[in-house]
Amino acid sequence: MSSSTLRVAVVCMSNMNRSMEAHSILKKKGFNVRSFGVGSHVTLPGLAPNLPVVYDFSTTYEQMCKDLLCKNRMHHKSNGVLQILGRNERIKSGPERFQECRDPFDAVFTCTERVYKVVVKDLCAREQKTWQPVYVINVEIEDTLEAATLGALIICELCQGLQQEDDMQSSLPKLFQAVKKKTGKSFLHTICFY
Repeated sequence: MSSSTLRVAVVCMSNMNRSMEAHSILKKKGFNVRSFGVGSHVTLPGLAPNLPVVYDFSTTYEQMCKDLLCKNRMHHKSNGVLQILGRNERIKSGPERFQECRDPFDAVFTCTERVYKVVVKDLCAREQKTWQPVYVINVEIEDTLEAATLGALIICELCQGLQQEDDMQSSLPKLFQAVKKKTGKSFLHTICFY
């Protein structure tokens, strides 16, 4: 399977940092990739930990950036949020919710166990029309800029391994074992159907 035929989704809570970093890296490597969030709103760090900045998923990255520049340019520049929004804008116009997408994927990578559970529940609740398998794989990634980059590289390595296999189901255990040996990470995973 070539990188352009492997249909990949990467999902975090807000479609901001982790999923978008992986989207960026996978896109540069030629993968057919989309990214999503599963939250009810897009939540960004605010001036205090208990005061996040919240947006609707219909808000574009450009609109968020303009709003944050008006609210507190220095704070949002120093915490990296403006940099993240700039990267995101270069990839797509705004965040998307996984639950609203009906396009099929071969592999869906999630960035936390909580997101993994939401994605699996959503896929299992959908009507199965083609019975095409989709492999849902959790790569636990802390929500920091550095961890997002490392996690994206792990997801990229897994995608590169998957694209080389004709039978994804039988190759997954060997691939997980090789990546675990290299990174120390284990991968929660399951198979759902479309």
